Amino acid sequence: MPDRIGPAELRTLDRAHVWHPYGPMPGRQEPLVVESASGVRLRLAEPAHGQLELVDGMSSWWSAVHGYNHPVLNDAARGQLDRMSHVMFGGLTHEPAVRLATRLVEITPEPLQHVFLADSGSVSVEVAVKMCLQYWRSAGRPAKRRLLTWRGGYHGDTWQPMSVCDPEGGMHELWSGSLPRQVFADAPPDGFDAAPDDAYVRHLRELVAAHADELAAVIVEPVVQGAGGMRFHSPTYLRVLREACDEHDVLLVFDEIATGFGRTGQLFAAGHAGVSPDVMCVGKALTGGYLTLAATLCTSRVAEGISSGDVPVLAHGPTFMGNPLASAVACASVDLLLGQDWELEVKRIGAGLRRGLAEAAGVPGVRDVRVLGAIGVVQLDHEVDMAAATRSAVREGVWLRPFRDLVYTMPPYVTGDDDVARICRAVCAAAKEG
Repeated sequence: MPDRIGPAELRTLDRAHVWHPYGPMPGRQEPLVVESASGVRLRLAEPAHGQLELVDGMSSWWSAVHGYNHPVLNDAARGQLDRMSHVMFGGLTHEPAVRLATRLVEITPEPLQHVFLADSGSVSVEVAVKMCLQYWRSAGRPAKRRLLTWRGGYHGDTWQPMSVCDPEGGMHELWSGSLPRQVFADAPPDGFDAAPDDAYVRHLRELVAAHADELAAVIVEPVVQGAGGMRFHSPTYLRVLREACDEHDVLLVFDEIATGFGRTGQLFAAGHAGVSPDVMCVGKALTGGYLTLAATLCTSRVAEGISSGDVPVLAHGPTFMGNPLASAVACASVDLLLGQDWELEVKRIGAGLRRGLAEAAGVPGVRDVRVLGAIGVVQLDHEVDMAAATRSAVREGVWLRPFRDLVYTMPPYVTGDDDVARICRAVCAAAKEG
């Protein structure tokens, strides 16, 4: 195979051999070929709909918060490559992983003291579930092995995470007869700033109480339900869950994979409610989109409970656990974020999204327009024509990835005001066309 492959041949080989996410084999839509990326721009190998560069309105599925080809993250990767790119974590340790774990403990809610480094967000949720199940087994209460969540959620594509995704209408409905049967509350009422619904509060409390003897944990995405529908809910319901879990001896897990590292306007979405979970999952923006890495954090209560059981180990150990290269970049990414006024940048982007998306409210077929932190969502009253919506966005010079009835954006935090406005024009165009 030649060192350089032209775009046409790349597409041919891609269609023959490469299985893309959430798609058939071969794919029905021809992907755009990205040649390079810098700042907030993706450079295409050839023009598409008149555009050779696209502003990335997705942060590469919400991970590239610092944009692309960032000199600080590049230097961290190069420096670590000169030392070692990988070493097994069983029986060995190294500075990047220790430094990262310590940093995560410092910046997450205070009770979280212990860090398990995982390969991906979905695996971090698997680990969180395993922690909760093993905690209760070690405590002599093996009947506590079910999970409670609310409808409309999404937690990943591996087995246990699929079991707590929305069971009806979600992308994992296919597996509903094979997955563990969990307990589902109604979806939380819409609206971050909405007054708490007393009936829903009672519903949550009563459901936790009714199933307490069999519940290992409650697991939810705090404040924002991401791939399940980009829905925002009141932080009050997180406080209700914390109180109900404490009252009925149930662990509480927050999946902050999408919401962590400032996306909602708080460093972690739990901060909106002022509560702490027993277990927390982080990922996506952890490495600034450079490498796959996630983490599951837990309290000393959980760690000590597992470690004092009949099987006093957490039997999970990915080959690339604590990968030095990923850990070094993650440390640099976290320091880069916290070394600047990220709150101001997220507020600036949010203000730009509110201004720019306001016109979408008057577009026929638009049901709702909402913004929280650096998240902008236009919800339609029908399924998006993904191909047509994507073409419209590309014509505006922007990359978006609509799904279901949503055209939304999560721009990198380094996106300038002019590019935020451009993203908004693309979202509105995609909503009109889709």
